[in-house]
Amino acid sequence: MSKVDVLLGLQWGDEGKGKIVDVLTPHYDVIARFQGGPNAGHTLEFNGIKHVLHIIPSGIFHKDKLNVIGNGVLIEPAIFNDEVEALRQKNVEPIDNLFISKKAHLILPSHRLLDAANEQAKGNAKIGSTLKGIGPAYTDKIARTGIRVGDILEFDFREKYQLLKFQHIQIAKMLKFDVDSFRIGDLTLDQYEVKWMEALETLRKFNLINSEYFINQCLKDGKKVLAEGAQGSMLDIDFGSYPFVTSSSTITAGVCSGLGVAPSSIGRVMGITKAYCTRVGAGPFPTELFDSTGRTLCEIGHEYGATTGRSRRCGWIDMPALQYACMLNGVTDLIVTKPDVMDDFDEVKMCVSYTINGKETQEIPFEFNEVEIHPNLISFEGWKQHLNQATKYAELPEKLRKYLQEIEHRTGVNIMAVSVSPDRKDVLFK
Repeated sequence: MSKVDVLLGLQWGDEGKGKIVDVLTPHYDVIARFQGGPNAGHTLEFNGIKHVLHIIPSGIFHKDKLNVIGNGVLIEPAIFNDEVEALRQKNVEPIDNLFISKKAHLILPSHRLLDAANEQAKGNAKIGSTLKGIGPAYTDKIARTGIRVGDILEFDFREKYQLLKFQHIQIAKMLKFDVDSFRIGDLTLDQYEVKWMEALETLRKFNLINSEYFINQCLKDGKKVLAEGAQGSMLDIDFGSYPFVTSSSTITAGVCSGLGVAPSSIGRVMGITKAYCTRVGAGPFPTELFDSTGRTLCEIGHEYGATTGRSRRCGWIDMPALQYACMLNGVTDLIVTKPDVMDDFDEVKMCVSYTINGKETQEIPFEFNEVEIHPNLISFEGWKQHLNQATKYAELPEKLRKYLQEIEHRTGVNIMAVSVSPDRKDVLFK
């Protein structure tokens, strides 16, 4: 029986998961998303063209591979429909090799209304939501009032929909939110609902399955399955910088509940980290740079959210956070992305511990959001050469390899590959 290999982010998201999944896909038979929703933005770049996926797994460009949207994922039908149309314009027909769990929950237009209402009500304490309805949809899932993909095939779907929509509007009004002025893009809630309902017709045409049986049968048949994570480990609902987190389990444990596989079915766990750190939205970021170096990382690294378009906060790599993520996930292999962003740096720094209240620690504190954290940094001499000249790992500059060896030493995990450009061809395996 085969195992499920896992590929996930070890930071605050945006580590380059989509591209790496695309590179690894030829070695697998099935690519499965296990959590998150349209708040994810997985960017792939090949043949000079950029592709951004939000809900559909990143293996979709390989026609001979199966792609599964698992039960732990949230689907917003209108966004899903737009994604399908964008793929078709690139001569990719996803209906041929995309399977969708009937147990995946739907994001309603009114979930997006509620997201905006909740964020407004928080005032200065807002968490920087993507406003895609993720939090409210997961809230309804846990409250057992949500609507699942399989429900769109039932005769009483409209009745369930109207009841939940009514509840959402009442809550938004209680929060003193102006429901009538709410817009999704240029559309009112009612106008967007028409688009949303029409998009259900696209969804109904896909292979809607009991994905837990499907995945486990694939494993029994000896097929190789890769679970694709969204967001990052430091945004996990339980172990991230709560409350500045997403609403799902972004770590390896989420694979089991998000796809319906046993813990004993997990194989390799490949964790992705940038050679520096970024974060979108509010929340703690001990190594954040507010100077010209931070701005340079943002500009050269094109650090703008694939989903929100917001500029990302940038800083040095954070080893206590990376060690923590490796521990939580049981990471067996590291993949490092974007060291090329620092090609021209004279000096590159790494946070190896924190000082909190005068005491040095390598642990993530419970009071991550409240305490003042001083990052303790060590310096490395910059490699000062363009990495796109390297065609294999051994050709990387010695100064960069010294930096990478320090990451391996401090995490206790070997680096399996380094990505040195946005293109899929520039992933150098060790």
